[in-house]
Order: sequence, then C-alpha cells, then structure tokens
Amino acid sequence: MINKVKAALEDIRPDLQNDGGDIEFVSMEGNEVVVRLVGSCAGCPMSQMTLKNGVERYIRSVVDPNLVIVNENQL
Repeated sequence: MINKVKAALEDIRPDLQNDGGDIEFVSMEGNEVVVRLVGSCAGCPMSQMTLKNGVERYIRSVVDPNLVIVNENQL
C-alpha cells in the first residue's frame, strides 16, 4: 500500500510544484500517512485545506478511502 500512496503523491506533486511548493512522503502507520509539505506549501495558511481537500481526497479515491493524511509539522 505504501507504494500506491507514493505513486498517488507523485500524481499530485506537479500541482503543488506549480504553486512553488512540494510534498514528501514521510511514513505510514496503519491508515495514517504522514507527509511533509515543503516550499511555499510549508508556510501557506491554506496548507491544511490543500492537505485535506486536495491531497487526502485524491489519495482516498485512488488508494484507500480509509486513509488519513497528516502533515508532519502538525504532529
């Protein structure tokens, strides 16, 4: 499943890079996927919305609907 999550992150990475940011896979434990937002995404006030409404929604649709995406900086 980790490989599927990483592949899904690669699919959405260009969208984040177009806005000057990026996303990195950190770890996965159970249904929790920990990622690191970098670049302009790291300090953006809308990053939590991007993470939940963009990244999490996409990964749930292509990998597993029970996954939860968490920003490493919010742990």
